[in-house]
Amino acid sequence: MIGRALVCLAVLPLAACGDQSMTQQNRYGTYTRAALFPDGTEAQPLPQGVVAQDDLERADQSAKPPAVDARLLARGRERYDIYCSPCHGLTGSGDGMIVRRGFPAPPSYHAARLRAAPAQHIFDVITGGYGVMYSYASRIEPHDRWAIVAYVRALQESQSAKLADMPDLRSKLP
Repeated sequence: MIGRALVCLAVLPLAACGDQSMTQQNRYGTYTRAALFPDGTEAQPLPQGVVAQDDLERADQSAKPPAVDARLLARGRERYDIYCSPCHGLTGSGDGMIVRRGFPAPPSYHAARLRAAPAQHIFDVITGGYGVMYSYASRIEPHDRWAIVAYVRALQESQSAKLADMPDLRSKLP
């Protein structure tokens, strides 16, 4: 009986030495000193020439707007309705549902300043945000951002179009 108790007491400390490799690892904390690296810090810069996967393709898509066609405009309208219309409204006048609920109104796309702005400016605002508008860079792919820009330009043109500018439309009106 005493022998069993001694064995239990001897084994008891070993029971606490289970596999703790996942819960207690040797690791460096943020910005701590690390003798492993020549500069003595654990936060190492990326090696020269490292590019994140797909970054070059995304940068190329951001720099070159695609050709505008009906398919691109349809995609732009779809993306605009999802991401932009809650604030900018369906016509781009800045009277979306969010604004009707009390949020600050964005500028109208039909203002002279935005009508004169280059397409790259609109693309950059979608990408990086502006004022209270946050960045959509992580939510909208570059090609879709260009599609939205094309659709915004179409919205701008639609607000100042005249019947005389569209002779085919005249025959379709009663």
